[in-house]
Amino acid sequence: MATDMCPAECLDQLVHVEVEKERRLSITGTTWTQELVWLLKNNLDYDKASKSMLPERYIFTGVRQLTNTELQAILTERRPSVMEALENAPSPRFIKNHFPLSLLPRNLLDIAKVVYVARDPRDVAVSYYKYMKLFKNDVGNFKLFWRLFIKDLLHWSPFFTHLKEAWALRHHPHMLFIFYEDLSKDLPSCIKRMATFLGEKVTDEQIVKLCQHLSIDNFRKNPSVNLEWLTRRVGDPDAESFIRKGKCGGWQEHFDEEMTAQAQQWMRENLSDCGLRFPDTDF
Repeated sequence: MATDMCPAECLDQLVHVEVEKERRLSITGTTWTQELVWLLKNNLDYDKASKSMLPERYIFTGVRQLTNTELQAILTERRPSVMEALENAPSPRFIKNHFPLSLLPRNLLDIAKVVYVARDPRDVAVSYYKYMKLFKNDVGNFKLFWRLFIKDLLHWSPFFTHLKEAWALRHHPHMLFIFYEDLSKDLPSCIKRMATFLGEKVTDEQIVKLCQHLSIDNFRKNPSVNLEWLTRRVGDPDAESFIRKGKCGGWQEHFDEEMTAQAQQWMRENLSDCGLRFPDTDF
């Protein structure tokens, strides 16, 4: 499935691109960690962050793989070429990425810092479904979407192959493997950990302010990250907002008994060989 997510020539360029040592990258996946990483690397300049939309601060490697063509067109208006953007962006370059590590530059972890955020796949499926509905993708009901998700028949599949590639490299000094559940449960500790990883120092007072800035309520109201400017143009007005609840375990509101049992079996089978366990689960 992975080889179908991007034109072959684009994948070839991504895999073979040379990353200059003096131009480090910070690569992350979720909106939450994007904002955190950018602020830590920009002297906690909240004013500057508020004046620039998050998609303008990050190069998104997967923009051409978005299934909503209108959304894709809007996001490529200012940045038509990912490769050109990578070459011309000032240092440090900030990149949003959903591709697995095997489809990124082979020398990436030697000279770039990667923040990899893992999340319980049941919550991932719900979040992914809500996102697809928001941007008017015809994905049917959630039960159908879940079946496609666990059969690796959606974009960015297969989930566990992607996850285990990063997990296997979690001890690399340039890889920060972090769980979304830990961010939600103890954000101050995660901020300290991320700051250390990125070579930055933060005071207790700065951490308090960062936590306030990153709280879901404030995040939802923040026009530089909530994508209201985009959802007003191409989003479904009846769908949930881009920044939703941000909570862990929300999948329980969407799964019936059959899906719950199915998920448990699927997760146990795929995690049995790698030692990875999601927080607050026994598999």
